[in-house]
Amino acid sequence: MFEDRDSPIRVTALRRGFSVTGSTLPDTAHDLDVDLMVGPLVAAMADGDGVLAHIARFALLCSLSDPPQITYRQEALEDFVAHPELARRIYALALQALATEADTYRTSEDRPRGMLRWAVEVLDLLTGYLRQLRAIADQYAPVVASPALSAFFARVRTELCEQYLGALGKQLDELQLADGTFMSAHLGPRNRGTDYVLRRPKPADPGWRARFGLRPRSTLSFDLSPRDQAGSTVLGDIVDQAVGPVASTTTLSAEHVLGFFGALAAEAGFYVGCLNLADQLTSGGYHLCMPVPLPSDHFALSYRGIYDVALAIGSSSPLVGNTAEADDKALVVITGANSGGKSTLLRSIGLAQLMMQCGMFVGADSYRANVARGVFTHFVRQEDATMTHGKLEEELARMDTIADRLEPGALVLFNESFAATNEREGSEIARQIVQGLVDAGVKVVLVTHQYTLANTLESSALFLRAQRDASGRPTFEIVEGAAMPTSFGGDLFRRLGGWAADSAISAQPRP
Repeated sequence: MFEDRDSPIRVTALRRGFSVTGSTLPDTAHDLDVDLMVGPLVAAMADGDGVLAHIARFALLCSLSDPPQITYRQEALEDFVAHPELARRIYALALQALATEADTYRTSEDRPRGMLRWAVEVLDLLTGYLRQLRAIADQYAPVVASPALSAFFARVRTELCEQYLGALGKQLDELQLADGTFMSAHLGPRNRGTDYVLRRPKPADPGWRARFGLRPRSTLSFDLSPRDQAGSTVLGDIVDQAVGPVASTTTLSAEHVLGFFGALAAEAGFYVGCLNLADQLTSGGYHLCMPVPLPSDHFALSYRGIYDVALAIGSSSPLVGNTAEADDKALVVITGANSGGKSTLLRSIGLAQLMMQCGMFVGADSYRANVARGVFTHFVRQEDATMTHGKLEEELARMDTIADRLEPGALVLFNESFAATNEREGSEIARQIVQGLVDAGVKVVLVTHQYTLANTLESSALFLRAQRDASGRPTFEIVEGAAMPTSFGGDLFRRLGGWAADSAISAQPRP
């Protein structure tokens, strides 16, 4: 689906990276993908990059639930919008750093000397990327304003100072063991060596004897025959005992720095995805706004000029925006004729909620809503091809699964649900479910063509209705208005060609 560029690097990034989005998708991921058309957003954010696609999907489907955390991300995004090259530079640098793991040979043998050799080589390469990161921090620290980037750059400049990096370089040079392996040991039971410790070589100090050309009287040494494999194995085991603790510590350090760059790739990748999406939408003439997240303990929903972002991506014609005020409303009911934009508005609200709760902008002129403790969708599905379950049974089973996961403050989006039976029975089922959710503190946005259902819901709900022009054609504007007791049979007549033959037919409500 996405271009597989630099596969080893990107696999490493995926394996090491998702601190920004969490490590597992919620159980609702599939339904949100299908019902809200998350795929086009992910594709636009990824722009052909497989890692960005995964990061974007995790970010959208693993929403935050704390308004201050959301605002924290929004402020960082505003910095990156002001300096778009910054996010792309950090993301590219992190991927290049992760490439060191793919570019270095990691022995499959679990021998300390091989582990130490790999870790030293990786850390030596990563030191160069840490220097580049500090250079970026030095350049952009004076111009960023968000708490997130200000704190990050301050920490980078403090902890990755030249003194620290210089000392790190010297230690890595020593761990190359270019002058041999120096160790100390004690004699244990049966004169066996014990307590092997790797030692730093003493600096060369010739002393007065060497300066006069005098050498020690004797040197204790031994030579190992090239054919003595057993002796070589024993000597190797002795060296491994001394090198082992240092090798483990150095390997953990290399893994830690690689993990840091993996997390950095995920963090920066999220903002790169946001920039990619913003570029595509603004180039199409669509407006974006930074939404206002409110606490989940008080229902709020207000939007102006909202549109379906998934539909806008790649659209050749402008979309109609909608406006409504639903503060203090636990239930929003959207009615009207088919093909009038009801499902599109429902999807717009769902996507806006997901985008807001991951710290993104929203496709609208303005958007304000309370943070939801989980977003759930219950959209009409196609008939079960296996005929294992009837359509109504399948809808009720899905509703039962959703109910098990709900908590007060959640948001549930219904689209033409429970219409697989006759209107009276379907309306009663839907009414009891919706009323039960509202009573439990769950916010519900409901699209329905069932007048019986809409007419029996409590009057405190906000009722929106899809509009039609004077000729009865949909305008795709959805404004406040009560449900109408009409089936709009003229729509079917018009589809069959009767509209042109009898222009006197209108789409007025039935008496």
